This record gives sequence, C-alpha cells and structure tokens, in this order.
Amino acid sequence: MRVLVQRVTSAQVSVGGEVVGRIDPTAHGAPHGLVALVGVTHTDTEDTAKTLADKLFRLRILDGERSAADLGAPILVISQFTLYADTAKGRRPSWNAAAPGPVAEPLVDTFAATLRELGATVATGQFGAHMHVELVNDGPVTILLES
Repeated sequence: MRVLVQRVTSAQVSVGGEVVGRIDPTAHGAPHGLVALVGVTHTDTEDTAKTLADKLFRLRILDGERSAADLGAPILVISQFTLYADTAKGRRPSWNAAAPGPVAEPLVDTFAATLRELGATVATGQFGAHMHVELVNDGPVTILLES
C-alpha cells in the first residue's frame, strides 16, 4: 500500500461537478489537515491498511511537529491506483501492480474506517469515479508512506 500525504490548509473532491468530500481544518481548530491519496497493490491486507492509517494519524508533519491525532486535524482520503504506475519501459505506464477494484476498494474503506476509529474526522472521495481534487498544499509538504 502506498499513501501519498499532503499537508493542506483546505481540500475538496468533486464528482460530476458535485462536492463529495471536503475538509476545512480551521473549522476543527487546526492550522492544517491532510490529504491522503491511497494506492493498493495485490499483496496488501486489512492489517496493512490499519497499520498505515495509524502511521498517518500519528505522523508529526503538522504545526509544531504535531500530528493529526494531536491537533484533531481532518483527513481527506482518496483512492489513487495510479500510485502503482510502472514507467520503467516506454511512455505508457503499466498498471499491473495496482490491485483491481474488488480488492482495492475494501482496503481503502478499511483505511478510512480505521482513521475514524482512531478519532479522526475523515472525508472521502468516491472509489472508481473520475474525481476533481482541489487542495492548497501548505509548505509544500508531501510525503510517501509505504507498507
């Protein structure tokens, strides 16, 4: 599993012109929130998803080297199979390392559910949809977490 994390001051995701997920950190009293783009590969399990969710929740990349757990910062979770693109050969990426939807969707759901169980405010995109993501990356801070 790969999670590309961005520290943001705001973010939203739309499908078909309608906002399906939005975070506003200031409404939660936090200076930042997190956007988590989540990619799943064939060998990932529920344990993988839970472990990375916990790591993200406690990752100290927010104001004053604190975490979303420390600040109550909201998190926007968006499925992103393209994190497993293989561009080693040619000009057309291969998606062979990305898990198919029936495998990936439950694990992205487990990732988001685990964050909620840990106490995070979580918004999500829509699995498999063509999404438009808008965010203000603060810093910029972008980190790749891998299992």
